[in-house]
Formats: sequence, C-alpha cells, structure tokens
Amino acid sequence: MIPKDLSKKIPQYVFNVSDILKDNGFKSYLVGGAVRDLILNKAPKDYDIATNALPEQMEAIFPRCITTNARFGTVLVVMEDESYERFDVEVTTFRKEENYYNGRWPASVEFTSDIIDDLSRRDFTINAMAIDLTKIGEISTIQEEILIDPFDGMADLDKRIVRAVRDPLERFTEDGLRAYKACRMASELQFTLDVQTFEAIKQSLNVAKMISMERIRDEFNKMLFHSAKPSRGINLMLKSGLLELFIPELIECIGIFQPEYHEDDVYTHSLKVLDKAEDTVKLAALFHDIGKARTKSVGEDGRVHFYGHDQVGADMVKEILTRMKYSNQEIKRITNLIKHHMFYYPSAQWRKDKQISEIEKDEEINIGGWSDGAVRRFIRSVGEENVDDLFRLRIADATSNSKSLFNNIEIEALQKRIASIKAKDMVLKITDLDIDGFDLIEIGVKPGPEVGKTLEILLQRVIDDPKLNKKEILLDLTRNLRK
Repeated sequence: MIPKDLSKKIPQYVFNVSDILKDNGFKSYLVGGAVRDLILNKAPKDYDIATNALPEQMEAIFPRCITTNARFGTVLVVMEDESYERFDVEVTTFRKEENYYNGRWPASVEFTSDIIDDLSRRDFTINAMAIDLTKIGEISTIQEEILIDPFDGMADLDKRIVRAVRDPLERFTEDGLRAYKACRMASELQFTLDVQTFEAIKQSLNVAKMISMERIRDEFNKMLFHSAKPSRGINLMLKSGLLELFIPELIECIGIFQPEYHEDDVYTHSLKVLDKAEDTVKLAALFHDIGKARTKSVGEDGRVHFYGHDQVGADMVKEILTRMKYSNQEIKRITNLIKHHMFYYPSAQWRKDKQISEIEKDEEINIGGWSDGAVRRFIRSVGEENVDDLFRLRIADATSNSKSLFNNIEIEALQKRIASIKAKDMVLKITDLDIDGFDLIEIGVKPGPEVGKTLEILLQRVIDDPKLNKKEILLDLTRNLRK
C-alpha cells in the first residue's frame, strides 16, 4: 500500500514540471528510485520524470533546460520551487533500448508512447514502478490508477527482495554494472537477492568484468557509505564472484586465522571493523589488516605472527585504490592510516612493566613511555589532520574484537597529551622552523640537497626540544654540524 500522504512528500518543483507537461497535453510519471524510496518512507535523493513528450517538444515548453543527453531522450529541466530555489529534474521520453554493447550502452534507443515499455527496460522490479503525477492529487483515484507496477515491485518491497525485471540473465548481460548495483541495493536496503537474480550475476561475470573501474568504485562507495552493514554487500559480491574482479586481495584474507589475539579470520574481522567504523575511516577499516595474508609466519613456539603487516598492507592498499581510481589525496590518507594503525599508547615496554589491570588507575598512563618528542613525531608522521581518524580506526578495530585488551582510557590519555603539546609552540614541519634555506646558504651551506638535508636534521632536533627553535641557536647547530 502506498502512503496516503504521498503527494505531500513530493516537492512542489516536481509537480511544477509535471503541470507544464500536463498543460501541454503530455503524460507525466515519477519513476525510478524516487518511487521506491517514497513507498519505503525514505527521502529520495533525486526525482526523475518519464513522459511521452519528445526531447524537441520538451525543449519548446521548458525555457530553462539542458539538452546534452537529448539524443537518449533525456532533458534536464531547471525548475523553481515556491521559494524560487532552483532544482534540476531529469525528464526522459518513454523509450526502449536494444542491442547493448561493451556491457553498458544500448546500440539503439527507440522512443515509445507506452509507460509499460519504458518500465520494461529497467533493472529491478522495485525500480520499475511509476507514479502518475497527473492523477495523484485527484481524490477519486484509487491506488491502481496512481501506481503503475507491471512487475510486482510492491510485492518485492514487502518481501524485501531485489529481483531483476523479467529475465535476470538478459538484464545483467545488457549492462554489467547492474550486477554490482544489485549487491549494493541489497546491502543498502538490507534486502535479500532473489535466487534467480543471484544466479544470473554468477553467469554474467564476463560482462561485469567489462565495466570501468570508476563505475565499480562509485557503486562500491555507495554500498560502503549508505549501508548500515556494508559487510552484507561485500559478502554478496564475494559469493557471486564480483569481488574477485576488483579486490582479489581481500579474498586472500579468508581462512587466515590469528588465534592468539582475534576470534575471527582476517576477512571476517575486517568486515566487522568495517561495520563498526565511522564513514571517514570505512575504507581504512576494510583494508587495515589486508597485509596479514602476505606476512603470516609461525614461530618455533608455534605462535602465529604478522610482522610488518601494517607497512605491507599500506603498500597493497595504495595499489588497490590506485587501480580503483581513487584520488591521490584519498589514497595518501587511507594508506597513511593503515601504516600507523598499530601504534601503541602506552608504549609496548610501558605495558610490559605494568599490570594490565592497573593501567586505568595509573596516572603514569599520561606519559606512557612516550616523550614529548615522540608525541610530536607521531603527530607529524600521521598528519595532524588525520590523528582523529586514526583514533576512530583504532576504536572500531578494538571494539569489533572480543579478545582485544583495548581500554578506551588509552585513547583518552593520548588525546589529552596531544592537546597539551599542541597548546605549546609545536614544530611539526620545516616551515615551522625559525630559519629557512636562505639563512643556511648565508653561512655557507651549499644550495641544493644539502640545504634540505640540514633543515630536516634541525627539524628533528627541534621536535625533541622546541626551545631550540630560535634562529641563532639553529645557526649555531648548523655550524657545529658542518665541522
């Protein structure tokens, strides 16, 4: 049953577009994800309209529109609401699509006058419904007149199922992106995949493989950031064979057990951390232990070790994210978090010298075996802007593992320590020094690499002792270095 107050949930600017179409003798239907979301009482991200008006006819009746995709039947109408705020509405002529190529694009698009033809070309039943915008406000109309549902999308919404329209294998061989979208939608909506639809994904991997990495990345991101439990979608991609097409490294983690400190294998643990993680660290959470599969070793005592998995993982993730066309900035940020996710505060030696049960009571945790210089170097290595995300990653990692000895007081203590040090005159980069390359050249340092090397040495000295950050002191230190 569609909500009784449905018309109140659709913005006025959408009705404004519909009214212009109706006044000019054309039909107007709300289609796509907006219909599904409205029925589920969710706020749609955007609103698309389907009509029997041809692109040239739309261009004539809408003075403000963008016709870049008019050859495919789509016109972007710029419409105002009652407050004169502007919004974009995609209006597309009813169409049929045939003879797809490259696993993505239709070779021919044929305009039609029938809304059922248009809905027939869509991917999933829950996306193949339409609302007649010209009738929705009429009191005498019944649900069957308002909602066009030729493929039982409403029933699938009730059953919480993602099912392809008509022949699922045909749908997935037309457009390989639909396979990824099916898993993403099941994850985002917390639905199950129809059995035949799922089997069709496995049978059409050759088409899914043709999809560009940018488009796969976009579906992957939607799944990560719009799902309450993204692990649902990743497991569907694993079982269907999709995951191997773009992140085979994650599959290496299956069956890599870590008996001493974790209850799950690396793959399962990674998904648990992902589900716990905040959005800013979801990618880092998924990949934080990915280096363990390639660093596993067993000592003479039979204990399992993963020495250096943080650095190996960072290198692997740089390769993965580069392959998936993430931005250089995001790649740098995520690899940096993974590289440093094994930090220990208090230090390992401090922990050895203390009883774990005493840690929470011990005021010395505020020092924890770290000098002020060590804290400043930590901030510099991680990046001041990334420290909070590193803490978020550590918390998600620890709270998803019942065997973890993590105590939140450790993070709180380090946060206080960092805040205290940042309140002082803190030097983290060469430009913070009270000296520059020209000053060094004036006292005889050779221009070029020698200047940079000297400045780096001076920075390390100042990180250990900020009182040294005075020009004359730094010049004296430089003179001593050159002796």
